[in-house]
Amino acid sequence: MVILPGFAYISLATGRETKGTPPMNMQTPKGSDSLSRDDAREALERLRAWAAQATVTEIAELDPAVARLLPDQPLSNYPDLSRDYPEDFEVDAAYRASLPDLQNGPSSLIKGEKQQIQHVGISNFRLPIRFHTRDNGDITLETSVTGTVSLEADKKGINMSRIMRSFYKHAEKTFSFEVMEAALADYITDLESFDARLQMRFSYPMKIDSLRSGLQGYQYYDIALEKVQMNGELHKVMHLDYVYSSTCPCSLELSEHARMARGQLATPHSQRSVARISVEIIGDDCLWFEDLIDLARAAVPTETQVMVKREDEQAFAELNAANPIFVEDAARLFCEQLKNDPRIGDFRVIASHQESLHSHDAVSVLTEGPFFAGQSLDPKLFTTLFHVG
Repeated sequence: MVILPGFAYISLATGRETKGTPPMNMQTPKGSDSLSRDDAREALERLRAWAAQATVTEIAELDPAVARLLPDQPLSNYPDLSRDYPEDFEVDAAYRASLPDLQNGPSSLIKGEKQQIQHVGISNFRLPIRFHTRDNGDITLETSVTGTVSLEADKKGINMSRIMRSFYKHAEKTFSFEVMEAALADYITDLESFDARLQMRFSYPMKIDSLRSGLQGYQYYDIALEKVQMNGELHKVMHLDYVYSSTCPCSLELSEHARMARGQLATPHSQRSVARISVEIIGDDCLWFEDLIDLARAAVPTETQVMVKREDEQAFAELNAANPIFVEDAARLFCEQLKNDPRIGDFRVIASHQESLHSHDAVSVLTEGPFFAGQSLDPKLFTTLFHVG
């Protein structure tokens, strides 16, 4: 016997559909072993016959899986849903309150270990931001923003869009670390978190003079600003990728030896190199983007050039010969400049000399203070130190 919607049933004995309640003397098998394969086949044929003449609604009310018995018929949605976008639909407070919000659900919804997450949020949402320059001007740059907060062990998750909404409240202002701090405070409050981090990454243009020809061109510097709240303390951080040429001191000496000893023309190898300089800014005095760039250039003056004529190319060769450096030298030269600036606290220097002699790179990492100290390195760290132009 197969019972159908509306108290209809099909007798497996007669094959007839009957309305009403099954007779009391009809026994329902208690175990699967009470029915034979032939009984199941006959029931399936009856069910398929009924489904062939039933409506989509009747099938869905019984069991949507029954529709699979009719492979030649197209499946329809149940209920019959509208496929037109409701242009005039407006959301009121009651409707908004009825919307499901799994991320703010109870801790019973947590998957995996109930463990604190140090950083959760969004990365690389972009918008134009206005920055103040050292010469008292403003510049608007496309900026990639990353915002994260800590998540307590008993919380399911966060609403990611709140980070963006909090940031957009301040997006029209000329940005500074104080504005970043206000945005950070907003989304800490909105997301009920303790620790948080906000990072803004952009390419900063500076007009640079050529070495001898008097030409000028724009050099672009990859810069990132970070505001970090950790254990109740606020930290201001600036990152700079500085691109320079490094001439190998050993190769320079060997080339000169070949000239002097054998009259053999030889050239030392040099290569494009990148230093990622990260500094914690302390005190009340402003450390401008241009200031950190100047510090890097003072440490290693062989910055790659923008506009070059023949006299500039010759000057660059002479500049490299006057400043040959190993990767260890580069890290210590940057360190010397950073330690002498009272606006800079802890710092880290990561240098990569992308060798023209070898098929591998020469790298070094130097840290000052506990803020940037770490025993483990990101496996992909050095592969990110490439200047893409």
